[in-house]
Amino acid sequence: MTTNAGDDDRARPTGGVRERARTEIVERALASAHRQLAEVGAAALSVRAVARDLGMASSAIYRYFPSRDALLTRLITDAYVDLADAARRAEQAVDRADHQERFRATARATRRWAIADPHRYALLYGSPVPGYAAPVDTVEPAIAVGLLLLGAVDDAAATGASLRAVPVRAGLADEFAQLAQGLGASVAPGVLAAGITAWTSLYGHLSFELFGHLTDVVTDRDAWFETFLDEQIARIWG
Repeated sequence: MTTNAGDDDRARPTGGVRERARTEIVERALASAHRQLAEVGAAALSVRAVARDLGMASSAIYRYFPSRDALLTRLITDAYVDLADAARRAEQAVDRADHQERFRATARATRRWAIADPHRYALLYGSPVPGYAAPVDTVEPAIAVGLLLLGAVDDAAATGASLRAVPVRAGLADEFAQLAQGLGASVAPGVLAAGITAWTSLYGHLSFELFGHLTDVVTDRDAWFETFLDEQIARIWG
């Protein structure tokens, strides 16, 4: 079948209009889902409720998110990516040779993001959603902040900095050595373990702060966080 130039010009916008309409619906659906996270939590997230909020039939919204798990996965992935972007921007703004400040900048940006969007933080690091298992493709965005922290440690080691190693129990040394190799890191297993300990401790600290466990314990949360960072730096850099 042949078409003239006018037919082509009319055909092209159709796909663009449809794609824009689809993008708009997806964005509205995600905004509705974010409101649900704040109001009822991730465990009660409902695709049908999103459809009602958008004034759509349930069958229509399932064309965009075929299940609750698909919607959860999109929310989780987007949150991990947004968090990683915020941490990366902060880390990249620091002098590459200042490894400790790169570590601090990553941690501070992570905290700022969590405080600004506590419901999305809770989606990532709060109680697991019953019946939901995150797919493998969420792993890469999930570890992005950790890789920034470990990157600062590894770059410091590459310059000859004297870093403190965590004693690693028998049976774990080989595992951490393989992990370092997989990450392309040059640090010793005990130093890598120290970096991972700091990474996991960061989320423990933030969870205590955001979920109310520091109420009537610490009032100056900013100073307490900087104290926490000082401790983590001392544990690694000595």
